[in-house]
Amino acid sequence: MDAARLGSAGGPTAVADEHQSRVDAVLARFFSVTRRRAEPLGAEYVRLWDRLEANTVGGKRFRPRMVLAAYQALGGLDLQAAACIGAAFELLHTALIVHDDVIDHDFVRRGAPNIAGSYRDAARAAGAPDAVAEHRGLSASVIAGDLALFNAYRFVDRSGVGDEMRARLLEVMDDALFASAAGELIDVDFAWMPELPGVDEILGMERLKTAVYSFECPLQAGAILAGAPDETITTLAEFGRDLGIAYQVVDDLLGVFGQESETGKTVVGDLREGKRTVLIAYASALEGWHEVAPLFGDPDLTEEGAERLRRHLEAVGARGFAEGLARYYANRALSRLLEPHVPVALRTELHPIADAVLARRA
Repeated sequence: MDAARLGSAGGPTAVADEHQSRVDAVLARFFSVTRRRAEPLGAEYVRLWDRLEANTVGGKRFRPRMVLAAYQALGGLDLQAAACIGAAFELLHTALIVHDDVIDHDFVRRGAPNIAGSYRDAARAAGAPDAVAEHRGLSASVIAGDLALFNAYRFVDRSGVGDEMRARLLEVMDDALFASAAGELIDVDFAWMPELPGVDEILGMERLKTAVYSFECPLQAGAILAGAPDETITTLAEFGRDLGIAYQVVDDLLGVFGQESETGKTVVGDLREGKRTVLIAYASALEGWHEVAPLFGDPDLTEEGAERLRRHLEAVGARGFAEGLARYYANRALSRLLEPHVPVALRTELHPIADAVLARRA
């Protein structure tokens, strides 16, 4: 997901920068310690940790900012503890995208070799056959993802919170991973099933796979850490759920109609891959889909073929439908903040984030 526009939306730039700096410092200390631990076990193990750290550097720390935004708006004062919980969600995100690349057999992320790609390329350079090199790359990614996943939970311990708070935060982390794994499995199943899923099925999958761990749970964790009442925590989860769905629908739009210079990803890839999205679910249920269906999921899809698909999606109203759906869920998220138990400071902090979701125009 491209969170660039959301990175500074949750508050003044200075506050957002402070949040990022705190989380950056927590992660830098963690990787410094793990590299020292890895040194006696060999240079290749150190290199794996270096590659894993590289996967966490340069991001906008969107999920940690959700934690810290909720925490500070609800009166939390221990910013170091909040930064540790934010780092937990950042490392969870890293683990999930590393494993997602393995599932998708991807060797590139954001235009550069990912962990699998770097290890594959190194093996090729050493003379390994392509199949062996790819296996090495994917194997290294599985190991790196496992390390990131385990240590995401360890950051909750490192936050220094008491046992009761620790148990509650771990439960939220468990919810995040549990839901994301379910969503990933559904997405994997969608990819091989000959029949295309419907809109509601796509929304359910996207909520589980991404919205829960990216929006719902980080906001809940920040509120729990701040000692917020249960009704506020529940409302934040509802806000995050709706906003996360809106975000993913916009992401679907950007994957087909976005500008590569802004999103950092090709606008042919989703169509060539045959990615099941709200756009496709809507269009495939309408008359005329059979005319362009052979293009969808064609591994040799050209830019001309992709443009024909885009024109069809616009002509049948799929693009307009998706844009309307994103507005609906973003507005529903904002309506959650009107509850009387939501403090004004929290409402002020989160409203611009919802606005920024819709500002990510295709």
